[in-house]
Amino acid sequence: MNTWIPWIIGAAVVVYLIYLYNGLVTLRNRVRNAWSQIDVQLKRRHDLIPNIVASVKGYMAHERGLFETITRAREKAVAAGSNVPARAAAEAVLDRSLHSLFALAESTPQLQASVNMLALQEELSSTENRIAFARQHYNDAVLAYNTALSTVPSVFIARAFAFQPDTLYEVSDMREREPVTVSF
Repeated sequence: MNTWIPWIIGAAVVVYLIYLYNGLVTLRNRVRNAWSQIDVQLKRRHDLIPNIVASVKGYMAHERGLFETITRAREKAVAAGSNVPARAAAEAVLDRSLHSLFALAESTPQLQASVNMLALQEELSSTENRIAFARQHYNDAVLAYNTALSTVPSVFIARAFAFQPDTLYEVSDMREREPVTVSF
């Protein structure tokens, strides 16, 4: 009977270690899934940009430099891939370019009255809200994952199997943290 006790304890330890490992894998997969949700919404926004630029071009042909800046920023954002800090920085540049475009669009009365432009602005606004929600979900998943990686006893499993912490998707530009002012 006494010979079974070490085996039972050993089996319990192995089962517990497997449980910890599987928990870390689950959390890592949640982070990856949350990133893919951000990626879907960013792609949606990237797909809207050519339509917005095409709608605005006819009214503001003299702003060719801004259109080129937006196009380059979009290309860099797409090329950034899944590197979170690089993608966040590229998306921040794209955001600034789009804000500049909409600021110019507000000064063009014909463009403000364009049904197509209003629909595109509404679609972009909806997409921006989805991106913000997906970013929040991603950051929550990263926080749970990183916390699990740094707490005992999971930290030992994480080190043994080379689990790496993930990066939060943070706003890099302080201007993005400021509230948007709307004037009527």
